[in-house]
Amino acid sequence: MTQNAAQKNKQSAAGWRFRLGLIILVVGWLSPLCIPIITASELPTRWKTIISGMLAVGIPELFSIAAIAIMGKDGYNLIKERIFSFLKKHGPPDLVSLTRYRIGLVMFVLPVLFGWLEPYGAHQIPGYGTHRFIWNLIGDVMFVSSLFVLGGNFWDKIRALFIHSAKVQIN
Repeated sequence: MTQNAAQKNKQSAAGWRFRLGLIILVVGWLSPLCIPIITASELPTRWKTIISGMLAVGIPELFSIAAIAIMGKDGYNLIKERIFSFLKKHGPPDLVSLTRYRIGLVMFVLPVLFGWLEPYGAHQIPGYGTHRFIWNLIGDVMFVSSLFVLGGNFWDKIRALFIHSAKVQIN
């Protein structure tokens, strides 16, 4: 076999390995979507619990490790590079206007405040008992959205909370 043919075989092997690893990675991370199917089945409760727990916690991680092992370091780095370039391109800007920042702060604080006060005053909200999931989903979406509305500098402020030596510098 010539050197050129060997290189083509190596590239095609890496290609199928990358595709197989990517399929395994996607299937692993989509496996929690099967939990409602398991809970609606006729299996005993014990088995439903075990399988649902594995689908939520164990299988995505195990499939990720298997996918990285199959696709190799180069394939994993390619996926990581593409994901981070997408997030960087579509992520929040570093600087935002004062109005946008204030709106983002309201979006950030309201779900936290509501979650804190909910055990004490949920009975005061009409329809909360029957639509609890919708109220909580709205709060979660608002909270996550606020992180994008607030911009990149806010992410640095949040990160600084977890760094002991971080100092505040008010301009």
